[in-house]
Amino acid sequence: MTSSITCRAHIDSPLGGITLARTREGLAGIWFDGQAHAPSTLDCPVQPEDELLREAAQQLADYWAGHRRHFDLPLDARGTSFQRAVWQVLRGIEPGHTTSYAAVAKAIGAPQAVRAVGAAIGRNPLSIVVPCHRVLGSDGSMTGYAGGLPRKMALLQLEGARARATA
Repeated sequence: MTSSITCRAHIDSPLGGITLARTREGLAGIWFDGQAHAPSTLDCPVQPEDELLREAAQQLADYWAGHRRHFDLPLDARGTSFQRAVWQVLRGIEPGHTTSYAAVAKAIGAPQAVRAVGAAIGRNPLSIVVPCHRVLGSDGSMTGYAGGLPRKMALLQLEGARARATA
């Protein structure tokens, strides 16, 4: 996937630095500094003036300020068909709401694939915009987040999320 990235930018956020990356088709990456599964290097130019990267940065700034709850950006999340199916379910979780890994597995028609769903969620390349932070353990516990649990808790708090996952 990283070979198709055409440019990138780095922005600051209340939760630390974020790298934005795009392909010709759309936004392909939003990774916190130090995030698990983020590419170690991106062989592409730094272009903070790129129109899509600027728009993504502005929409994220609006989100941090509490003025945006949904994102309107062309996305190009590269992954397996299973991963893309999981990520599509994540996009349907409304701000302020949470769900469980088991519910996501059920939603894609693979109720026994909870661990695989967790792995796919961990590989989500579009943090925040594809809201993997809204997925909790079945008991409502804070489990896993490639960007770190403190960031997950902060994102949920910013959105006013309910404490328990909905089945």
